[in-house]
Amino acid sequence: MTRVVCCCLLAATILSCSPNRPGKGKDTQIENRVEELLGKMTLQEKIGQMNQLSPFDGIDEAMTSLIKERKVGSFLNLTDPAVVNKAQEIAVKESRLGIPILMSRDVIHGYNTIFPIPLGQAATFNPEIVEAGARVAAIEATADGIRWTFAPMIDISRDPRWGRIAESCGEDPYLSSVMGVAMVRGFQGDSLSDPTAMAACAKHFVGYGAAEGGKDYNSTFIPERLLRDVYFPPFEAAAKAGCATFMTSFNDNDGIPATGNPFILRTVLRDEWKYDGMVVTDWASATEMIAHGFCKDAKEAAEKSVNAGVDMEMVSGSFIAHLEELVKEKKVSVATIDDAVRNILRLKFRLGLFDNPYVLTDQSVKYADAHLAKTKEAAEQSAILLKNDKQTLPLTGKVRTIAVVGPLADAPHDQMGTWVFDGQKEHTVTPLAALRDMYGDQVNILYEPTLAYSRDKQTAGISKAVAIANRADVVIAFVGEESILSGEAHSLADINLQGAQSELIAALAKTGKPLVTVVMAGRPLTIGREIEASAAVLYSFHPGTMGGPAIADLLFGKSVPSGKTPVTFPNMVGQVPIYYAQHNTGRPPAVTKYC
Repeated sequence: MTRVVCCCLLAATILSCSPNRPGKGKDTQIENRVEELLGKMTLQEKIGQMNQLSPFDGIDEAMTSLIKERKVGSFLNLTDPAVVNKAQEIAVKESRLGIPILMSRDVIHGYNTIFPIPLGQAATFNPEIVEAGARVAAIEATADGIRWTFAPMIDISRDPRWGRIAESCGEDPYLSSVMGVAMVRGFQGDSLSDPTAMAACAKHFVGYGAAEGGKDYNSTFIPERLLRDVYFPPFEAAAKAGCATFMTSFNDNDGIPATGNPFILRTVLRDEWKYDGMVVTDWASATEMIAHGFCKDAKEAAEKSVNAGVDMEMVSGSFIAHLEELVKEKKVSVATIDDAVRNILRLKFRLGLFDNPYVLTDQSVKYADAHLAKTKEAAEQSAILLKNDKQTLPLTGKVRTIAVVGPLADAPHDQMGTWVFDGQKEHTVTPLAALRDMYGDQVNILYEPTLAYSRDKQTAGISKAVAIANRADVVIAFVGEESILSGEAHSLADINLQGAQSELIAALAKTGKPLVTVVMAGRPLTIGREIEASAAVLYSFHPGTMGGPAIADLLFGKSVPSGKTPVTFPNMVGQVPIYYAQHNTGRPPAVTKYC
């Protein structure tokens, strides 16, 4: 099992020095502007601010009408600066009060320049690297007008079958707290009003990572003691670090969906933690409470969401459709809506949108050399050396010919990992490309992909891989998972290597040549047999744009692998859930003999 150890002093410094801490030293000028504007708004305009839409067709006639009619407070997924500026111009110049729109996007571990997946960043145990990655993402995304991202995801994740473990910082509350705060600092910078600052969003509040059976969106049953000991701490740290927004989770806990849960949204978040940021639902999680059986219809979903403490609804439209009627029926008070709108307006003022609503594009920041250097450094530090018999690594001058095999050796899209909307595979440097470019003048590189992709079950290429292995001094097998196998709605019951990859490793091992296995994946995999068959194993949670050069330098010793496991690797899936901080039992030998 893996034990997580972090530096207490470093974390204390991060938590105490974070900017814009909520509930402490509010900006009087901003508060006055919020109250002044709120006093001018009609009920319909207030409700409009609570509505977030995703205009898949851009700013067409229908969206233009909604902006003019003050029926939208935020847009998702507009990434063209010209379109962003068009929408803002309509909002500022053609609507009654000129309230700008908040533009948002899922920018999870990079925008164009892609860093290792969050689980990989957590493996660095280096919050400075994590903060730098979020800063790079913010600089690139804000160049397209995006001022709000839905990260960090700080769900405690202890089931590798759950696809979204890739998006997490692993199993430990303390490590997740430190890394989550680092991401907040990176996204938001020194001040939210900086044009390169992007509002962070702590998600998913709360318990989503404890989904039963590792099945996405599934129910959870977490008692309050466990919530407070394990699942709350990263979110409390994010709140105290000034994280601008929170997102409710999809799951219900003990039968109550998070989006309609006043205990977590009011009692804990607002009353105990004194949080003054903004709370948004997850995608349609308000109306999904109907499927939960918690609400009979969209009207009741709107009522329960707003009364529980939600400020803005993502895409499902129940607020805009029903809140006015609910106010007339005295089921939702105007005071409750005013509080929600205060939180939305406060964020827009803090971001400086009222003073500078437009984006002044500087596209040169995308894939900047400094950004590529940072992501390479992150990929290097995230790589975990699981095995190194007889000092197989680093490769030395005695190695004259290398056989490079496997479906992940040259898979530019897949090595970026999940939650990559804006990374371009044309800019991704794969291990094969990097080895050829950086070390091709020193060694002869033979290449055989063997399998077309990680799930490929065709074994015809294995004989070709064995043939080039027999001609080489060292064999490097790049295996793992395609990016589509992890992430949201991509849970797995079987977390072995997919396809014929295990057969490939076994065949290569029989050649007697030193076998270096490099695994690129979105979760811990059950690879005990493959580790045993290999002379060395390097594990790289999907490493991003510059994963290739990072791995090449690690193989040849220019960089030293320093990553640590942020989550436990089970030997077999039947051990799950398994994590280092499990409570001691009365008969521990009966447990440990299976681990």
